[in-house]
Amino acid sequence: MQVKTSKSALFPYVLWIAFFVIAPIALVVYYSLLDIHGNFTFDNYKAFFTSVYLKMTLSSFWYAFLITFFTLLVSYPTAYFLTKTKYKQLWLLLIIIPSWINLLLKTYAFIGIFGLYGPLNAFIEVFGFDPKQMLFTDISFVFVSVYIFIPFMILPIFNSLDRLNPTLIYAARDLGASAFTTFRRVVLPLTMDGVKSGIQVVFIPALSLFMITRLIAGNRVITLGTAIEQQFLVTQNWGMGSTIAVFLILFMVIIMLITGQKDKGGRVR
Repeated sequence: MQVKTSKSALFPYVLWIAFFVIAPIALVVYYSLLDIHGNFTFDNYKAFFTSVYLKMTLSSFWYAFLITFFTLLVSYPTAYFLTKTKYKQLWLLLIIIPSWINLLLKTYAFIGIFGLYGPLNAFIEVFGFDPKQMLFTDISFVFVSVYIFIPFMILPIFNSLDRLNPTLIYAARDLGASAFTTFRRVVLPLTMDGVKSGIQVVFIPALSLFMITRLIAGNRVITLGTAIEQQFLVTQNWGMGSTIAVFLILFMVIIMLITGQKDKGGRVR
């Protein structure tokens, strides 16, 4: 009786996965096998392995790597110091609150900040420098992306650091380990699950960015997400757009497998 009840309880979840996960992916795969006229073809997959799309794929991975690297570089020490503060939950909340704001609004805010007549150029002019066009550059794109993804990286790292058993750190220091050695041999390995989770929630979305690339970087940065948008909305080639989406899904699955978590000791139970 209990087995039947448990199976029936899983039925809504199975339906949800079937209709909102499996069915959309199957539809994307189906459209990837059609040309612009609706005829069955493998030409879209052949076209993806041409120099244009391979270069675009490498560019997407490069920008995703830069965004993830700088986000981690800022987030890990921030999360570490948050765990040492008195009101750490309050400070964490203040960091997370900006992520509740609509992404489009934040992007337009940076357009105003980086614009020729924005506050950043006004500050530069105080020191006698001419205003600079800071929009539509690689630096502005990476900077805005890092700012947007920082809360998503901090949260899993903070949780890992907060659960870390402090007696392990005390033991390492008592045994003569330096602060750097303690961090390298004790703290970092035991918080690697949080780092991997942060990499997942930053690197994977960074691969498919398209709105920030349009508004902040203009046409200087072309990613897989931008290519999908162009194929669906501009050229109306749903087959090629779906093909790029198929490879993007494969890349995401591979990244999730690489950064998969394994349970480790060292946490307070």
